[in-house]
Amino acid sequence: MSHAQGAGAPSMPDGLINGPAAWRGSELLADPTWLHHFSEAELEEIATATRAHKASGRQMGEITRESFKLPCLGPRLDAILQDLLHGSGFVQFRGFDVGAVTMEEAAIAYLGVGVHLGSFRSQNAKGHLLGHVRNLGFDINKPTTRYYQTDRALEFHTDSCDIVGLLCLMSSKAGAESRIVSSVTLHDVMLERRPDLRAALFNAFPTDRRGEIPKGMLPWFDVPVFNWHAGELTTIYSGQYIRSAQANYKAARRLTALEIEALEYLDVLTNDPGLNLTIEFRPGDMQFLHNHQNLHSRTDFEDFPEPDRRRHLLRLWLAPAGARPLPPSFAQRYGSLAVGNRGRIITENTMLQFVLEAT
Repeated sequence: MSHAQGAGAPSMPDGLINGPAAWRGSELLADPTWLHHFSEAELEEIATATRAHKASGRQMGEITRESFKLPCLGPRLDAILQDLLHGSGFVQFRGFDVGAVTMEEAAIAYLGVGVHLGSFRSQNAKGHLLGHVRNLGFDINKPTTRYYQTDRALEFHTDSCDIVGLLCLMSSKAGAESRIVSSVTLHDVMLERRPDLRAALFNAFPTDRRGEIPKGMLPWFDVPVFNWHAGELTTIYSGQYIRSAQANYKAARRLTALEIEALEYLDVLTNDPGLNLTIEFRPGDMQFLHNHQNLHSRTDFEDFPEPDRRRHLLRLWLAPAGARPLPPSFAQRYGSLAVGNRGRIITENTMLQFVLEAT
């Protein structure tokens, strides 16, 4: 059900959404069905498929569901994908020993698991299909720097894809806790406590592209935080980049006082320990998150001084078959809205590639 508040007003749900996507952190802690431990048989399947890929001489971009055979784990991943898209929207795997394999083998294994959930998508203007989340010491005040390239905290946000995946290669000396929160729960809490602020988040907000500008596009895109489309709440949010668009681009629409308050209240709710879930992220853990119904964040962290011990994650952006339809406004960021072929960052000079070093 939905309603409009006059001509041109955004569509919104009539009431609370609830359902399996509207979880709270305490519930997931009490029933950690989202944490899956790889069995010895599943780990051997991954190792066998990794060896077969290396022996074939194929490139990483040629990894497919058919080439990376997982006879037992594959059907389990199919079931997990349904929970990602229609359930809690979050899963974490544990037990993969990254210390026993090379960087290349870890990347192949992770791509092989990921391809059973969706197709690989470009994560930045360089066309990286296998992303590296590492502190490169970049200046966050530069308009092209993205927060994942620093040791700064990442506020709760979504990535520009259906599913984001992370594989922990090296953990930090301190900090860098992984946190998630249900955007459906945030909507419902706002509706109960501050319906005026909830309604404001259905307006379109200018959001900074951080220098990754597709040909013919503005350096920001306008999209609502909350979107009610095809009977589902779909959220896209990066408060840090909404604020930087206000600071960097005078031509971007100025936010109203109510919209600013709505963003501030949303951030307050995301940090409510009764709503969010803080997750231990060990080396070898693989995490997959449905962006449209969950936000994720990372706290500040301290790295080890030795370069080879510094925090390092591999990241995937995935477009699964069977995903939900997206509202037209997402095309400014996602490009195509075609299910299974959407969510990416492409500029005029982007060349798709897999790299094994953070750049």
